[in-house]
Amino acid sequence: MRVIWEKEIAAGEIIVSPRPVWKCRSCPVYGKSPSCPPYAPSWRETKELVKHYKRALLIKFEINFENFEEEKRKVLDYILKREEELFKSGKFYATALFPGNCNLCEECEFERSGECKMPSKVRPSIDAVGIELSKIVKLNFSESVLYGLILID
Repeated sequence: MRVIWEKEIAAGEIIVSPRPVWKCRSCPVYGKSPSCPPYAPSWRETKELVKHYKRALLIKFEINFENFEEEKRKVLDYILKREEELFKSGKFYATALFPGNCNLCEECEFERSGECKMPSKVRPSIDAVGIELSKIVKLNFSESVLYGLILID
């Protein structure tokens, strides 16, 4: 995993709608991860939340798809680290969003029992909360990349 870039964007550029949430329903992880629907905040809640932010940090990661789960875990750890750095710098409401479902644990206890081993680290998926990523970045599906988003202030 490597960070390709980090870019601050205006929170007003973030489009929130039910479309990504509906797309989540076709995912095999739907309903099995605490970062995904129906456990993630609704798109309506997110639309209201985003109105209270001025800026966000969009992060593009290059990953090796042959080691997808391990690479994605590194991405999630990096996003959480950046969220913590922003918090410590006085951005007390910095809120991270994951690229897809949470995979912080190699074996997900939530899938088996409904109990998460790391509830303080789980963040909602960008899609799960209704953010249309394709409206804030040009997606190229030939790239081996993931995107993270942190609402800053």
